[in-house]
Amino acid sequence: MSSWSDIPLELAGLVLGLLTTYADRARFASVCPQWRAASRQLPVPPPLPLLALPDGTFYSLPCTQPFRFPGCGFAGFKSACGGCLVFPHNDGCFLVNPFSRATVTLPALSSVRLCPPNADLKNIPVKPSSCTWMHIKDKNLSLRKLLLCSPNLVAAFIHHGVRGQILVCQPGASSWSVRAYDKCKAFEDMMFHGGKLFAISHEEDLFVVSISQDTTTGTPEVSRIGLAIKGDGNPEYLLWSEDTRVDKKLYVVESHGALLMVRRMIVSRLELGTFVVERNKFQVFEADFKRSQWVNVTTLGEDQMLFLDRRCSQAVPASQYGMPGDRIFFLDDDDEPHFIDFCYKDDNASIGVYDMISQEASAPLPTVCWDRDRIRLATWLLPWKN
Repeated sequence: MSSWSDIPLELAGLVLGLLTTYADRARFASVCPQWRAASRQLPVPPPLPLLALPDGTFYSLPCTQPFRFPGCGFAGFKSACGGCLVFPHNDGCFLVNPFSRATVTLPALSSVRLCPPNADLKNIPVKPSSCTWMHIKDKNLSLRKLLLCSPNLVAAFIHHGVRGQILVCQPGASSWSVRAYDKCKAFEDMMFHGGKLFAISHEEDLFVVSISQDTTTGTPEVSRIGLAIKGDGNPEYLLWSEDTRVDKKLYVVESHGALLMVRRMIVSRLELGTFVVERNKFQVFEADFKRSQWVNVTTLGEDQMLFLDRRCSQAVPASQYGMPGDRIFFLDDDDEPHFIDFCYKDDNASIGVYDMISQEASAPLPTVCWDRDRIRLATWLLPWKN
């Protein structure tokens, strides 16, 4: 052979299949035009999720060396949506794929179309103590979660404090649609599963969000939010003692065609008047829609890994990367108001991996630590194959 480009396509595919990280895949594709074409054509699994830090630095697991995308740092994102970073601005919200530079334009969070269009605070058909969109529409709003459900449907959960509502729109639209009179809920996560949009509340209630089309404009709008599974609103595991407290975070993720709820329990102990985080514990439940209940599962399966984050979560097969399964990768995403009153033993933050068998957490990148303020808005980014 006179050059690397003379290597047969099948052999190049074997080499490519052994490269699990995005950084190595990019280096492979940069060798020559033939290898770049092979990286696009060959049936290899997508690389592992990237860890994206808000300053535009990326880590490609299991590598400990950071990298940046050439030509643009992609700093300042506020969330992630699959393979895209989310940049909300006053004049619009933009989804940018750092791999292809493709951009999707969404309305600004302040541009909202009410349903019904003549909604009036005086006519709210709920109890006066209930909070609806009409009560919070003029206040500061934050983007909790953004989902690109289909080419014609985007869903977002916008919250004020710990409660909020679900907005929907089409890509490129000038405004979002929101049900003005719906009671705001403490949703913790959303998932598009089986062609339906699901949302989970802090009480572990699972709701199915029905989407319809406006008969006049054809734009999507939420027509109904119905209860699919009733959760345990006051479980025993959250009981506090004088020197110990347990806080929780909930995630929903799809694995092997099933909808899973992951309950993360953050155990902290009182030290010198301050609660200090001691450990994380996880429990996994599968949605049984026939019986309308959560079913506890003790294992993800030896070929499954979960990458969890409030902004972007994903189940990934483990064996195709030569990694052990039945593990949960999670971030110290403690930027929410009700998680700021406890602290950690040091100022550094990192990602953790929880073994479902041993029920112990460890550090997948033991030599890498970040300032906690830097990691708060970090997220997983799901690389597209091409």
